[in-house]
Amino acid sequence: MLQTETIGYVAATLTTIAFIPQAWLTFRARKAHGVSGATYTLFSVGVALWLLYGLLLSAWPIVVANGITLVLALFILGMKVRYG
Repeated sequence: MLQTETIGYVAATLTTIAFIPQAWLTFRARKAHGVSGATYTLFSVGVALWLLYGLLLSAWPIVVANGITLVLALFILGMKVRYG
């Protein structure tokens, strides 16, 4: 069980960290022309559902990763709306 949870946390960490450079770049540049609003909208809904799924299963690697990823994705989407 510990090995399975470790794999989950490592995967969650890597996939969540992957969004930080895009969020930082968008924030710093105050531009989001290259960001697809449709993609981030669909992605955010999917991540929210993964978060709900993780909560229903009490699967904390899924909950933590998708909670953080949802915040980052919504931030990027908000920047897209604000700065186009």
